[in-house]
Amino acid sequence: MARFIVEGGTPLRGVITPSGNKNAALPLIAAALLTDEPVTLKNLPRIRDVRGMVEIAGELGARIEELGPHEIRITAGELGGQSIAPALAREIRTSLLFAGPLLARRGRAELGVPGGDVIGRRRNDTHFLALSALGAEIDTTQAGYALRTEGLHGASIFLDEASVTATENVLMAAVLAKGDTVIRNAASEPHVQELGRVLAAMGARVGGLGTNTLHVTGVDRLHGVEHRIASDHMEVGSFIGAAAMTHGQITIRDAVPQYLHMTRLVFRRLGVETEVRGGDLIVPQRERYVVEPDMGNRIPTVRSQPWPGFPADLTSIATALATQAEGTVLIHEWMFDGRLYWVDSLVGMGARVVLADPHRAVVVGPTQLYGSEVRSPDIRAGMALLAATLCAKGQSIINNVEQIDRGYEDLDVRLRALGANIERTA
Repeated sequence: MARFIVEGGTPLRGVITPSGNKNAALPLIAAALLTDEPVTLKNLPRIRDVRGMVEIAGELGARIEELGPHEIRITAGELGGQSIAPALAREIRTSLLFAGPLLARRGRAELGVPGGDVIGRRRNDTHFLALSALGAEIDTTQAGYALRTEGLHGASIFLDEASVTATENVLMAAVLAKGDTVIRNAASEPHVQELGRVLAAMGARVGGLGTNTLHVTGVDRLHGVEHRIASDHMEVGSFIGAAAMTHGQITIRDAVPQYLHMTRLVFRRLGVETEVRGGDLIVPQRERYVVEPDMGNRIPTVRSQPWPGFPADLTSIATALATQAEGTVLIHEWMFDGRLYWVDSLVGMGARVVLADPHRAVVVGPTQLYGSEVRSPDIRAGMALLAATLCAKGQSIINNVEQIDRGYEDLDVRLRALGANIERTA
């Protein structure tokens, strides 16, 4: 089990470029199975979750060619498999995303129970209810799910929750289904939009991208495509938080500022100002961060919301940042009932945080954090703990950094380039 050894107290300074969007890369790998022609993906992040999805695609019969460190070509001319081994499915939650393409191409799919971050219950029902509306029959077993269809057909679908991966799954199935499909209460996150644009470039007929209602007219086949994945706006938000917590100054290149409106607004309420210059984002050095209260001097709330609201994946970094801002903040993470339990580690480092219930935490700052030995429970909490250790006094040890590696490429190397005192050990 790998770990990070961090000596805190050094401001981050310099220039950094975010990796390709992990949450766009994963569905795009699955979407490559929708055509028998080559699909080339560029700016692919080299992280564990991507490797897991590529391995599954290969196990299903796709030919995988590595064209460079961040570029692959997937050719699914002959899909010899329809079953995802339980061991592979347990490695990554987005193994579910192969259901739609397999049903569309093979008429069958067998999926193990998906794994992923342990942040509370994560329903799979929405995926299968939507796929069932398109004509799939689903059997649930202790080992996973078996899906089959005599032919997918268009349908009017209202998702029972605006799930990102369920929207992506039904969208991928619908593009090859016969007839018209309308998907209401669809997720509209940037990575969902990117998937839709790539499918359109492959010949799919998709309308309504960026809204909560998608219109799809099925086509007989899709063709290959070459696509460069956009920068990861979650990684950008993470770097903003880490730079601010260390009172550093960084420039984030190719920061996709068009996707950062709510992130910048929330961080501004925590006292962190940022500046956009073209496609870059500047985090200037400041010695003091002051929480902006609500009208009437009321305690403000940072609440995760579906897009274009504040992303749930940045709740953890916002929580850590709030420990360094002057004032009181209520963090409300309503989506996942286990996502805030990691704040006990922040408390152990000296933070003043009260966990009111599984979904709400009150943070009072600023507080001096002190080095500690902690464990990364999931990707985003791991990043938040790393940011906390970077601003803490003394040495910290972060265990189970494999969880961080699932979402951030070579994070220790890239942070060292900004001046961080961080080493990786086995």
